Amino acid sequence: MNPALRPVVISLLLLGLLLTGCSENDRPLDSPVRLEGDIFGTFYQVTVADSLTQGRARELEEGVLEVLEQVDAAMSIYRDDSELIAFNQSPVGEWQPLSNELIEVLAISQSVAEASGGAFDMTVGGLVNLWSFGSEARPREVPDDETLQARLDEIGPDSIEVDENALQARRLRDVFVDLGGVAKGHATDRVAAYLDSEGIEHYLVNLGGDLIVRGYRDREGEPWRIGIEAPLDDRQEATHIVPLHDISVATSGDYRNYFEENGQRFSHTIDPRTGHPIEHRVASVTVAHPSNAWADAWATAMMVLGEEGLALAREQDLKVLLLVREGEGWSSVASPGFADFLGGGLSDEMGLEVR
Repeated sequence: MNPALRPVVISLLLLGLLLTGCSENDRPLDSPVRLEGDIFGTFYQVTVADSLTQGRARELEEGVLEVLEQVDAAMSIYRDDSELIAFNQSPVGEWQPLSNELIEVLAISQSVAEASGGAFDMTVGGLVNLWSFGSEARPREVPDDETLQARLDEIGPDSIEVDENALQARRLRDVFVDLGGVAKGHATDRVAAYLDSEGIEHYLVNLGGDLIVRGYRDREGEPWRIGIEAPLDDRQEATHIVPLHDISVATSGDYRNYFEENGQRFSHTIDPRTGHPIEHRVASVTVAHPSNAWADAWATAMMVLGEEGLALAREQDLKVLLLVREGEGWSSVASPGFADFLGGGLSDEMGLEVR
């Protein structure tokens, strides 16, 4: 090749590669676009109904993963370098400066704990570990009464003090804070806030079953539809299909994570007031709320309370749906707020008992 032509050829090759890359990034994708993967020991799925190019979809996925990583770094109990683990290891009685998002989640936890009479308790981590459902590597067995009582005496919402204005908190007793009942909901809210900031108008975020929707699923204005899972041990099956628009939903259930000993079943949902797994008939609780963090925390509290929680749901004007075991089947029981949220026609179609 003529040496004088070599720079021209190289420049043309580079231009061709750049044009190819640009055209690939600008390629429109069929709607809806789904971004998905694994996080927090579960899955995430982000379904976007806006028109996207391949390059734009890639940018959004990178942004979603960055948000999820930030939440994991703040609130995980499974990584030694998380902000929450550092707080759990801090000296008792000493104020600790914390990030705005961790303070926000601690404050939500405290609020739901107070309103639910301790049915939600972020300090229940020590008990969850004792019953073999937490981060401690323990055999799945019933703990002895003495050890159980010792851990029960340690916990309680009053063992944590949160100063929202100063962005600080402290442990007043040597408790282990576990935000498993609210952190996933907070992460769902964070992903939604990121998509909002990017100008995305129509999407569904599903983070391990915690959901939030905006806009519509297609150009015809069809609402997003989500399934309320039936309380079945051996398979996944929807018992209700619910249309949603600009709302979030969180579900807590006891039909998957449990162990059995001497013919008795022990749920992973621990009642912080007694130290024992729940034993009532409620198999799952679904809560609809503008914020998924609040929905997540309330679903956990209502799962502990069972049918007794319906009075609190009315008092707090919460949108709550219970699936209650009835022999080999179950019934669907809703708070007035949930029934109003659905509308009379759909409530009747679903056969809801409103209490």
